[in-house]
Amino acid sequence: MAQKLTQTQAQTQTQQTVQHLSQQQMLQVKLLEMPITQLEEQVVSELADNPALEPSSIEEHHDHLAEEPSNIDMGISESEEQRDEREQRADELERALSIMGSDDRMEGDEPYYGNYIENTDYPVWREETSFYDTLREQAGEYDLTDQQRDIMEYLIGSLDEDGLLRKDNDTLCDELAIHQNIYTTVEEIDEVVKILQRFDPPGIGAHTLQECLLLQVARHDEGEEKQRLTTLLTRHFDDFMNNRWGRIATAMKLDDEEGRQLKNEAQRLNPKPGAPLGETIGRSTQQITPDFIVDTHEDDSVSFTINRGQVPELHISESFTELSQSLKDAQTPLSRSEKEALTYAKEKVEKAKGFITALQQRQLTMSATMSAIIKWQLDYFREGDENLLRPMKLKDIAEKTHLDISTISRVSNQKYAQTRWGTFPLRHFFTDGYTTEDGKELSTRQIKNALKEIVDHEDKHHPLNDEALRAELAKHGFPIARRTVTKYREQLGIPKATLRK
Repeated sequence: MAQKLTQTQAQTQTQQTVQHLSQQQMLQVKLLEMPITQLEEQVVSELADNPALEPSSIEEHHDHLAEEPSNIDMGISESEEQRDEREQRADELERALSIMGSDDRMEGDEPYYGNYIENTDYPVWREETSFYDTLREQAGEYDLTDQQRDIMEYLIGSLDEDGLLRKDNDTLCDELAIHQNIYTTVEEIDEVVKILQRFDPPGIGAHTLQECLLLQVARHDEGEEKQRLTTLLTRHFDDFMNNRWGRIATAMKLDDEEGRQLKNEAQRLNPKPGAPLGETIGRSTQQITPDFIVDTHEDDSVSFTINRGQVPELHISESFTELSQSLKDAQTPLSRSEKEALTYAKEKVEKAKGFITALQQRQLTMSATMSAIIKWQLDYFREGDENLLRPMKLKDIAEKTHLDISTISRVSNQKYAQTRWGTFPLRHFFTDGYTTEDGKELSTRQIKNALKEIVDHEDKHHPLNDEALRAELAKHGFPIARRTVTKYREQLGIPKATLRK
């Protein structure tokens, strides 16, 4: 008997709980993500926006209106005591309104929240001269027109982290017109680019890697070596990039010694002219201010403080709390203007309270997170040896602090810690782990450091392949698989053995 299959549709109703963040929670998340420099800016902005919020160290400087407040018709007869109370409320209302208007100050007036004094209790690490500042200083040595200086400024800002200008002149011409309102020609841009390419270090401002290397060769003294390098980079660049030195020697009719010399000279060229300056001088124009100051003491104990920077203690303005209270305690009906003042004052006071609470919560969360990180990586903070960094993930710190992983992630992003061993982003202290077959957990950073050291000390004429590297790592106490060696080698940017000769 054939069975008849039927298909039916049914509508069901289910109840699902969806959690939405409140405004206060969103504010806490926002402040938690900010490094100290951004937090300082946010506090200044909040003080300017909310007159109910004041720094504890700064006194109010608000003038009362000179005019006597006018009588407000309450619509009922009043006693002398009631009249006094009404006039007092009117006076406070005028004061609130004057504060409300204080946002529209004339240029040059002192902000009511005063000037902050930098907290010198916390040492601040700063980059003395940035990569871009160094290039701008060199631009000052040339006699440029105002337009050429504007173009040069844009070109310097368009360099990538290697110091190369990857955009072509046509693109730069369009961008200058669209973004900078600078109307120029490809020819003028090319002229400024050529000036930029005279800057140090050699190779800066090249459009391509090939041009970058040729610019460096162009500064060599005239001779056979310069001619050979120029020929190599112009006629045999593809073979050079793929390390085919046998084909190069044949094509250029070089003997073994000449081939070795050419290879050595080519390897001295710098494919990333911006990198040395980025490492030794600093390519970021922004100062790095540590959010945490970690101190390692002589008795091997480790403590830390949270850098408050220029953020003062905040409190609620007394004038606003008194205004709110007096209007709420009024014995007679409030006028329309009084109701508006009460609503305004309550709104600003609640917002100020929420901001202060969010700041306090930020402090507590950051303190709990950093405390857990130090306890986990205590050996590292005592010795400063990266090999002592234990495997540590966001989940580990979340479990220690009983906080959500997303919260730990927000604390760890864009934050820096100043230690005895240097200033590092907080993410520096997090490292993945590798579990061996016998269950031993090793830090991937520890393995990578060992791998790099092995490669640095290998015989350059007979570099180790990945299997040989695996064997060497095992001798050093890191028994990992060959495929893992390959993965870590690639992450470190180390070429395979055939390209390391």
